[in-house]
Amino acid sequence: MSIVAIVGRPNVGKSTLFNRLVGMRKAIVDHTAGTTRDRHYGKTDWNGREFSVIDTGGYAVNSDDVFEDEIRRQVMLAIEEADVILFMVEVSTGITDLDMTMAEILRKSSKKVFVVVNKVDNNNLLYSTHEFYSLGLGEIYSISAMSGSGTGDIMDEIVKALPPEKEDEEINDLPKITIVGRPNVGKSSLTNALLGEERNIVTPIAGTTRDSVLARYNKFGLDFFLVDTAGLRKKGKVTKDLEFYSVMRSIRSIESSDVCILMLDASQGVESQDMNIFNLIIKNKKGCVIVVNKWDTIEGKGNNTMRDFTESIKRKLAPFNDVPIIFTSVINKQRIMDVLQAAIRVYESRKRVIKTSELNEFLLPIIEETPPPAIKGKYIKIKYITQLSSPTPSFAFFVNLPQYIRDPYRRFIENKIRGHWDFSGVPLQIFFRQK
Repeated sequence: MSIVAIVGRPNVGKSTLFNRLVGMRKAIVDHTAGTTRDRHYGKTDWNGREFSVIDTGGYAVNSDDVFEDEIRRQVMLAIEEADVILFMVEVSTGITDLDMTMAEILRKSSKKVFVVVNKVDNNNLLYSTHEFYSLGLGEIYSISAMSGSGTGDIMDEIVKALPPEKEDEEINDLPKITIVGRPNVGKSSLTNALLGEERNIVTPIAGTTRDSVLARYNKFGLDFFLVDTAGLRKKGKVTKDLEFYSVMRSIRSIESSDVCILMLDASQGVESQDMNIFNLIIKNKKGCVIVVNKWDTIEGKGNNTMRDFTESIKRKLAPFNDVPIIFTSVINKQRIMDVLQAAIRVYESRKRVIKTSELNEFLLPIIEETPPPAIKGKYIKIKYITQLSSPTPSFAFFVNLPQYIRDPYRRFIENKIRGHWDFSGVPLQIFFRQK
């Protein structure tokens, strides 16, 4: 999937534009609890073309001495990772030194750049936009992100500039498994341990700009593609924007996969970057296996160390913590095959289809015994359940008053489904629909 990045100095309206672009299609806005990055990353579509949008603004470090360098790094990263760049400026302030600095970097890029002049709230301000042609980046687009004026035109141009979508039918039948995680947790080591010298690059993933590749794994009765993303490896001297860097690099690899192996460092536990990547996996409805690497480095392990560590991880992942957790030492090739077996199990679970008769036979008695709480004196009755035809497991519950069902009951139902059928590592969607 293509990526559009919004760059610009602070307070020009990047987040407002982001919210407007992503909000254009409400159906793809998730209600996943704990997703902390919604305002920075989302999906949208326009004229039938779906793409990802990234708002770089929320990742800046507000310290005077590193501020300019930080913005420069983020622009460089956007150039490297995005297919189209929206360079936002503000009509009332005119061209600032920071705008000039960013424009200079963008002029050297081969990527398509749109200069978006924001806060053009009336026709009188249109005359003030002409100075932005002097940035040397071609056509300018006048918008008001707040009111939405001009955003349709810019979306038309974005879609025209995106690289064509390609689909290789040959690779669609095999699972695509991606190893993701923060820098230096052992992703490359796991990839190399699995593929060894038999690495066979078969095809580039459509739309990627970083030579992410699919490597075929066909050994020990397992046959799948490993999405090996060079972009997830650590880049020199990236410090302050490490979190932004890690998440942005993860987006493409997650979107191109069926199951993600999220690697953690046993010595560091679950950090904010890990949670950001985990939330991206769940937001994209991908399967997930968590691998705690470098377990051999933990000193003084007792009988309960692994259990306590597992419980600690699950508490942080809540409410969705039904995820396989495997402890490894990649360097010692410890439990590597367990990781692959778990990933394949999650892949199969993600494709699982449950018969309507089985769903109703199991769930309706539970619902009758524990119905949704009555609200405002109105009794809620669920009559029928079916699994929807969708790429990931989704269930529709037909009910007389769907608007009165709250999240705690949704989680109650989800837990019952998970307790009866194996959906470990698979995000579920539950919809309550008018009967």
